[in-house]
Parts: sequence; C-alpha cells; structure tokens
Amino acid sequence: MAHRTSVVWDDVFTAYDFGPDHPMNPVRLDLTTRLARALGVLDHVDLVRPGVASDELLATAHDPAYIEAVRAASADPAAADPHRGLGTDDDPAFRGMHEASARIVQGTVEVCRRVWEGEADHGVNYCGGLHHAMRSHASGFCIYNDIVVGIQWLLDHGVERVAYVDIDVHHGDGVERAFWNDPRVLTISLHESGRHLFPGTGWPGDVGGPDARGSVADVALPPGTTDASWLRAIDAVVPPLVRAFAPQVLVTQHGCDTHLEDPLAHLAITVDAQRRAHDELHTLAHEVCDGRWVALGGGGYELVDVVPRSWTHLTAIAAHVPVDVRTPVPEDWRSHVQELLGRPGPRRMGDLPEDRLPIWVQPWTMGHNPDHPLDRSVFATRQAVFPLHGLDPWFE
Repeated sequence: MAHRTSVVWDDVFTAYDFGPDHPMNPVRLDLTTRLARALGVLDHVDLVRPGVASDELLATAHDPAYIEAVRAASADPAAADPHRGLGTDDDPAFRGMHEASARIVQGTVEVCRRVWEGEADHGVNYCGGLHHAMRSHASGFCIYNDIVVGIQWLLDHGVERVAYVDIDVHHGDGVERAFWNDPRVLTISLHESGRHLFPGTGWPGDVGGPDARGSVADVALPPGTTDASWLRAIDAVVPPLVRAFAPQVLVTQHGCDTHLEDPLAHLAITVDAQRRAHDELHTLAHEVCDGRWVALGGGGYELVDVVPRSWTHLTAIAAHVPVDVRTPVPEDWRSHVQELLGRPGPRRMGDLPEDRLPIWVQPWTMGHNPDHPLDRSVFATRQAVFPLHGLDPWFE
C-alpha cells in the first residue's frame, strides 16, 4: 500500500558515527526507528532507502574543493584538513564519512522531491537536519548540509518560495548563511542565545541581505526558557511570518536538544512541548502550502529519554497517526535499551504529569511584558522583521 508520508530510514544510517565518546551517537537514530516501529507508526509510511548523493548534487551547496577534502578524509582519516573543519573534536574524521554524509543529503533531497512532485504530502528525515555545515567547511557535527541541498533542489525545480523553520537549540547558521540574500527563502530560527551557546550567532537585528531584507528572523532565547515561554515564542513569530510569506513548501528542522535533560544546552523544554511544536508546524503546513511539508531531525544528545520519543512523535504526526503523550512506551523497546545500554528507558511518551496538560500558552495578542527576558527577545525580533512583511510588531 502506498502511503502519503515518506520517511527516510535504512540501518546503514548508523554509519554516520564520530566515535563512541562523541555526543552525536547514531544509537539515537536506531532507537528512534525501533520505537516508531514498536508503536506501529512505520506501518503508515513509505520508507525511503536512499543512495549516496552525487558530487554534482553536493556542489549545489558545497565547494568542489571541500567535497574533495571530505572524500580524502573519508578514505584516510589521517588526511583530514582541520582548516576545513575536518578531524576536529566536533567533526572527527572516520572511514566512509563522505558516503555516510552524502546518503543523508540524498534522503532529504528525495523527500523534497516526493513532496514537490506530489508523490507524498509529507516527508521526514530525522537522520538529517545538519544545519551547521558551511559551503567550504564542516561545523558543529555537520559535514554536508542536507537542508541547503534540499531547499536548493526545490528552487531549481520550480518552487518560488520556501519557508524554513528551525527549532533546534542551536542557531541554524549554515542554512541562514546559504540563503542570506535570496528573497525566495524565508529562514526562521529560534535558539538559545549565542551569548551562551554555539555557534554564537543569530541575533534579532539579522534580517537578511540587501536583496532579501525580511528573509531572516532570529529569536535568541534566554537560558532556562521553559515550555510555555518557548511555545509562546514560536507562536508569536512563526505563524505570522510564514503566513505573510506564503511559501509553496515548508521545511522544518526539529532538533530536540532544547530538552531540559540535554547535556549540551540550557533550555528546559519537555517532550510534551516538543510534540506540540511538531504538531503546530504540521498544522501550519496544511494551512499555508497545501500540506507540502519536509520535516528533518537535527541536534539532540539525550540518546534514550528524549530523541527517540520526540522524533517518534514527529514521525507519527507526519503520518497522521499521532501518539498521545500518556501512551506507555512498549516494554520490548525498554528491554532492548536495558540490554544495550544498561539503563531503563522512559515509561511514557511524555514527561509531564496529566494535571499539567495541556500546556497553557499566553497568546501574544494578550499583550507582552517588556520586563520579561523572553518577551524582550521575541519583541526585538518582531520589531526588526515584522514591518518588512507589512505586519504590526505590537499586535499581529
């Protein structure tokens, strides 16, 4: 049976492996797939098993000399060029690195193609979302930028407007830089402030290049931001700008390192709030671009309690078989985690007790508090970007 949602997966994706001591352990991808399968989510999708992207395709986002440097380090990790960001603590070189990274790119391009050409309504690649990779160097655990290649493929095949929304805890700098001066792409990133977190960029005053003013919106969130404030920031910025931009395709990055247990950042978000954000972006895709939605993974370094649940929720929402946060985690999956890692997995698909659900979020239209750090951050972005779209930063 053909389904209307395509999901990228093949066991070979666990080959994107920086080593056992690196935060980005590919076990997080395997556990996500196992959990989605255990809950029956994958029964409602078409699985995509992509090949390796060609150098020609990679060159739509990366310099040929950089691609050659990745190939060289992939064949011999000792040849890695740190000036290209390769062989560093963040991006250690490993054998087969080119093929593993290029396969992720091909997966994202394939779901972009399926969504644009009408073969699927939604496409999910939680192996992708590698938003830090730059044109000529690796950065932040990212070798090739599958998002940039995917969006560029859409533009090269007739899409006139793409909206990109990034809710990873880290600024989506590589995607923003690639399309900084391209009025066809709206990039929105909500991330922990660069004053406290890598990559140290993404400020409210960043609004795009001279030919694309208003094409960039960055919300720099204060450390310690919790569920209601995070969701308020998303609601106050994303829907108004995306509606005004009227994209034909919505591409979203769902790094779940915003979670309160993530070891690399300082926000305090629950899986319940992440699930709600996934759902709201899904709803927005149906509202503004006839459901054409490509949803990608990204960061997330709490490998057991967070990543598998958050991205299983994302996949289930995209498959139109959402999983309730009160759903018990299957015991077979928990037993596998115990055997593999010597620790128990979570018992439920959410974090919050039932008496704290649903999460109440104060709409921006009810007013904002200039003495509250979150509201100040949100308003700074709205004030810089909204007028460039004909929107009122105070009330809309």
